[in-house]
Amino acid sequence: MEAIGDTLKCPVCQDFFTEPVKLQCGHDFCLTCIQAVWETDVSPEGPFFCPECQILLPTDPTLEINTDLQTKVKDFTTKGKSAASESQPTAPTSATKSPPTVCCDHCIERPSVAVKTCLTCDASLCQAHALLHQQRSVLREHTLVEVTKDPLSLKCREHRDELKLFCLEDKVPVCCLCVLVGVHKHHKVSQLHEASADIKSTLEATMNHLLKRRGEAEHAIKDLEALYSQTVESAADYRERLSDKYSRIRVVLDADERLMMQIIDAEETYMTEWLEAQRGIIEYQIKEIDGLRASNKTLLQEKNDLHFLQKLRTVERLVDDLSLALSQHFPRMWSYLCSPVLDCKTAHPKLEISQDIKQVYWRRQPVDEGPSLQPYDSQYSVLAKESFTSGQHYWEVIVQDKPFWMIGVTTGSVSKKDSPTERWPGLAVNSTSWCIYHGDGQYVACNDTQEKQLSVAKRVKKLGILINIQKGELSFYNADAMALLHCFCVECTEPLYPMFNPCIDINGANRQPLTLYWIKDL
Repeated sequence: MEAIGDTLKCPVCQDFFTEPVKLQCGHDFCLTCIQAVWETDVSPEGPFFCPECQILLPTDPTLEINTDLQTKVKDFTTKGKSAASESQPTAPTSATKSPPTVCCDHCIERPSVAVKTCLTCDASLCQAHALLHQQRSVLREHTLVEVTKDPLSLKCREHRDELKLFCLEDKVPVCCLCVLVGVHKHHKVSQLHEASADIKSTLEATMNHLLKRRGEAEHAIKDLEALYSQTVESAADYRERLSDKYSRIRVVLDADERLMMQIIDAEETYMTEWLEAQRGIIEYQIKEIDGLRASNKTLLQEKNDLHFLQKLRTVERLVDDLSLALSQHFPRMWSYLCSPVLDCKTAHPKLEISQDIKQVYWRRQPVDEGPSLQPYDSQYSVLAKESFTSGQHYWEVIVQDKPFWMIGVTTGSVSKKDSPTERWPGLAVNSTSWCIYHGDGQYVACNDTQEKQLSVAKRVKKLGILINIQKGELSFYNADAMALLHCFCVECTEPLYPMFNPCIDINGANRQPLTLYWIKDL
């Protein structure tokens, strides 16, 4: 409906046609509107033109009423009023009333809607008379503003004159009389349009500045959001990493605790076995030295109890050291603890291996050794079944009070197809064997023809061996105190086997076995 209604309105007054006339160019106008447009300062003979397409028309054009268009306007307005009356409530409130329409002061016969107000004339003008104000030279200097019902509100209330100036000191629009004789006398003023332009320029600059600041603020917010997101991600990453580290520490601590408990159990087991063995020895000696039985048994019991308690205190002290310097001592050598077993096939015929293949000792039956036989002959050895080609490995051998023994590693390169008597001379200490020899309280590091006597403060009851293939290091420790005895530099590409030599037993003085330290379910 609105689109159809727009086609029935005059282009000049923007209202429905009243007595519409069609020009030669085909455009329609109200009769009064086109006559008002043509009331110019030129002669009545013209020139005449179309306000829409600006085409010049012939002199004295004929203006005939377009009856068809007038009928359409009448029908449309009648239907519109009927529809509006039906849609409107019977008793409209003041809130639904449309604002009052300002009519043109020059249209007397047929009122037209005003679109402009002339402050100079104090008159409201329709579209046609407003156009007339702009075309006539005497009226061009008049001030036209948007239509208002109260033109005096746009004038000086004191002098009733137009507000053409702007007081720069009071920041208000003023008239000429206000500057000459009024309260704004001697104030700095400027043209209203200039002040308006300056204010608009300032406002525009302020707006641009605010837009710039807004852009900077938006950019800062984006940076903050990115930083916040990065912070959240970093916090999550740190939280995950810390949780992972603590999880690893807990795993290591749990494993180390289990290992310590197993070590205590193994210490107790081996100590019990050793005490049982010593008991047998003591009982044998009791038959020969009956008078010294009580004193010897008391001294032996006191010595071993003290040694056992010292071992337990050593383990407890190591656990305390772990809590003080956890990060510096992991992984410790016990982390690489292994339990090798003896290879019976590599044992010298004069050696005897226990059923659990964890002990080796000199055979108990008498042997005719001859005058040249020495207790430290290196050929009387046995190898472990396991060999090492990479990584780190640690094992322990219990020697207790055994006066003679030799323990180390060798390449074991002699072929097993040879007979025992033929192959064992090849297992003497050579360039691919590294050992620690003990004889009557003296400790010697042996490799090939080189020997180095070691200074050991406390007698070794249990020997620990740590090998690091990658670094080429072979270290020997007093396992009870974790004190380093000696470290070899090992450069070898062949597999390395643990080697054990209990040494010859002469007159029953070196009958004690070498025992491989072993933890159940390691």
